Amino acid sequence: MNAVLIAVFVMLILSLLRVNVVVALVLGAIAGGVTGGLGIQDTMTSFSEGVSGGANIALSYALLGGFAVAISYTGIPNALVNVVVKLVGKEGDSRKKILSKALIVFSVLLMACFSQNLIPIHIAFIPILIPPLLKVMLELKIDRRMIASVLTFGLTAPYILLPVGFGLQFHKIIAENMESGGMSVDLADIPTAMLIPVAGMVVGLLVSIFVSYRKPRTYQKGESFLVEDKKEYSKLGMVMALVSIVLALFIQLQFESMILGAITGIAVLYISRAVKWSVADSLMLDGMKMMAFIGFVMIAASGFAQVVKETGDVEALVQATSTVIGGNQALGAILMLVVGLLVTMGIGSSFATIPIIAVIFVPLAMELGFSPLATVAIVGTAGALGDAGSPASDSTLGPTAGLNADGQHNHIWDTCVPTFIHFNIPLVIFGWIAAIIL
Repeated sequence: MNAVLIAVFVMLILSLLRVNVVVALVLGAIAGGVTGGLGIQDTMTSFSEGVSGGANIALSYALLGGFAVAISYTGIPNALVNVVVKLVGKEGDSRKKILSKALIVFSVLLMACFSQNLIPIHIAFIPILIPPLLKVMLELKIDRRMIASVLTFGLTAPYILLPVGFGLQFHKIIAENMESGGMSVDLADIPTAMLIPVAGMVVGLLVSIFVSYRKPRTYQKGESFLVEDKKEYSKLGMVMALVSIVLALFIQLQFESMILGAITGIAVLYISRAVKWSVADSLMLDGMKMMAFIGFVMIAASGFAQVVKETGDVEALVQATSTVIGGNQALGAILMLVVGLLVTMGIGSSFATIPIIAVIFVPLAMELGFSPLATVAIVGTAGALGDAGSPASDSTLGPTAGLNADGQHNHIWDTCVPTFIHFNIPLVIFGWIAAIIL
């Protein structure tokens, strides 16, 4: 039995059974490593070597959490909430509620899309923007599974389609690895090839908003990480909070470091006295607790990915797929997409999946007679598949970290399952269509 299949299935089944995702990743890695012939000791050695790859991103998210809580102390989130609550109107004013709901959904979608291309900060905006809005979502009875779908769409679809920001990196990876596999492709042609698969994601997004999660959902008014409105907030503090956000964003983009950006933002708040030194340590701890889950999952995911790679069964899985295909184009396209889904679900990164699968998929696509555009659609979609629904992907972990600030949003059933259904399934269908008609 292929070690990749065993590792991914064990991880997914345990996750669906509500076993903690970190534990599921560790047990999945052990199952895959043993199946792949590594043995317990070598498996754990590989896992330990791999976890260092997630340490940087885990520290980044921990500091972002601390920055988010420090921002909340200045009063800006409460001011935002108060403005939106006024827009909601009276209890019986259904028209205002509908407009307010539409405004929140559109704003979240816009910010998520901008975070990939226009202002490439990825999920850094989530701990600052989403938790303050939970109070408004409670008032409007918005189903958080809808917001999770909106966020994940914005974190994935723009980079898959548009050659700007993270999208340019993704397209370059596709072009470089396809050329290494023996097929040249013009970078400018990649958006054309990815248009149909992304159209499938748009369909999934619309279904999630207007069909699946349109009905009101009631949540309890539980504890939140936000500093409650128990004191007067100074205008200077709010101004410095805005300055810290702008500077943090500038530093992050300038030096390509979320850690440096978060540290800069925190420093501005502390030095300006917008946040008192007496509460600084407790605020940082609260923020780190909020983002601890995502950090530990990313660390465990890096170890999981390292074990899967060490088994060598990723290549074996791809080669076995090519043997089954024969000369059938339709069967070849669907099997390559499914393999991409399995690999990405385990690794949790479309960027890391492309180099693994392209080396085999490109020669196979050439042998089956696929055009360069069709091959781009297969490789790009196969790589992107799973990024939306994987428990180990930051495209699902980010939304969960924000929406679960008050402990009422489950990572697997409220983020991963909805995004898998609404995005991964359409991606397979529309990616297959693109491969056949291009």
